[in-house]
Amino acid sequence: MQFRNTRREFLKTTALAGAGLLVSETSWAAEDQAPNDRINFAAIGVGGKGESDTADAAKHGNLVAICDVDDNILAKAAQKYPNAKRYNDFRKMLEEMDKSIDAVTVSTPDHTHAPAAAMAMRMGKHCFCQKPLTHTLYEARRLGEIARDKKVATQMGNQGTATSGLRKSAAMIQAGVLGPVKEVHVWTNRPIWPQGIPRPAASTPPSNLHWDLWLGPAPERPYASGYHTFGWRGWWDFGTGALGDMACHILNMPFMALDLRDPVSVVAETSGHNKDSFPAWSIIRYEFPETAKRPALSLTWYDGKKRPPADLVDGRELSGGGSIIIGEKGKLYTPTDYGDNGTLIGVEPIEVTYPQSPGHFTEFARAIKGGEPAMSNFPNYASPLTETVLLGNLAVWAEGKKVEWDAKKLRTKNAPEVNEVIRAKYRDGWKL
Repeated sequence: MQFRNTRREFLKTTALAGAGLLVSETSWAAEDQAPNDRINFAAIGVGGKGESDTADAAKHGNLVAICDVDDNILAKAAQKYPNAKRYNDFRKMLEEMDKSIDAVTVSTPDHTHAPAAAMAMRMGKHCFCQKPLTHTLYEARRLGEIARDKKVATQMGNQGTATSGLRKSAAMIQAGVLGPVKEVHVWTNRPIWPQGIPRPAASTPPSNLHWDLWLGPAPERPYASGYHTFGWRGWWDFGTGALGDMACHILNMPFMALDLRDPVSVVAETSGHNKDSFPAWSIIRYEFPETAKRPALSLTWYDGKKRPPADLVDGRELSGGGSIIIGEKGKLYTPTDYGDNGTLIGVEPIEVTYPQSPGHFTEFARAIKGGEPAMSNFPNYASPLTETVLLGNLAVWAEGKKVEWDAKKLRTKNAPEVNEVIRAKYRDGWKL
C-alpha cells in the first residue's frame, strides 16, 4: 500500500512541474519520459478496440501486463509487448501485480466492463474504459461513485470528446447560436451484426478461448458461434445493442451542448425481440426536463436503418449516422459519428472559446499525473452520459410502454418489470 501512495504522489508531482504546457499525443511517449516518471499500465482486453487502447497505453508509459480470454489474441499482443506479463483472468492479474500497476485499460465486451473497472479502482488503480462505460444503469452509477470515492483518474473511450469540432459545436449551442433548443434527433447505421435472431446452436468452444472467463458475470450458457469476437453486441446478456455501441459517440456532442442527463421518460418502438437478442431496429424517444440553461426538450434515437425525416436537414442527404439539433433560430446538422464537422442551417457561426485537448488518451495520462481530469471522466461525464444512453434499453425491453424515470433513485415510477435491465444479477465468483 505504501508503494502505491508514494508512486501516485510522485506521478502527480512530476506532472505539476510541467503544468500549463499544451502537449501533443506523441510527446507523452514512454521513450520521452524518465524511467521513474512512466505510468505502469495493465491492459484488460487486447483484441479489437483493445489493440489500439493497448497501443495508446504503451505510448504513454510502461505496459507491464496484458490480459485476454483468447490465447491467440493474447499471443499476438505478446509479440508486440514481450516484457508484459500475460494473464487470462483480470482478477488474478490485479491480485498478483497489485503493486506493479498504476492504471488499467478495459476493452472487453460490455458485460465485463464494470467488474474489471470496479475491481481496479477499488485497488487504487486509474481506469480507462471503453464505451459504453457499462452494461447496466446501476453499474454506470456505481463506477462514477467508486471513481469519486477512490479519487482515481478515469476516462471513457469516446474519442470524439477530445475533438475541437465537437467542442466548438457544443460551445456555440451553449452560447445561443440556435436559440432555445427543443428537439434533437440522433441516428446510426448500426447494427452491422445480427440482431433480432434466435439463439444459435450450442457447440464446443475453440481451444484458444477460455469460455467461462469470457462469460464472466453473465448467466451461464453454452458456447455458440456468433458471440466471440464481435457478434456479442447484439445479445442482451453481453452487449447493449446499436444504442449502447454508438450513442456514446453520436449523442456525445448534443449531451455536452445541452447537458442531456436525467431524462424523465423514455418510450421505444421496435421490430420486436425475444429478450435474448436486441431488435433489428428501434426508435426511442426521450423527454428531458427544463433546466436553468435550456427549456425542456425531446430527443429521438433511430437505428437499424431508421432515419429522421429528411426535411429536417432542408434537402440535404442524411448521412449513415449523425445528429440534428433544432433551435428556434436555426439548426445544426452533424453528419458524423464523432460529433465534428457540423453544418449550421439558417444561422451563421459565432465566435466561441472552448478548452483544447492535447489528445484523448493523453488527457487520461495527464490526469493520472495530477493534471485536470479528462473531459470524459467517469463521475462528471461518462457515467451520466452512459446512464442516459442505457435508459433507452429499458424502453426497448418494455416494448412500447412509456417508462417514467426517477433518476435520483435510479428506478422507474411505473415499470417494475424492467428492474432486471437496471441491475443485472452476477454469476457466483463475480462482483461489482
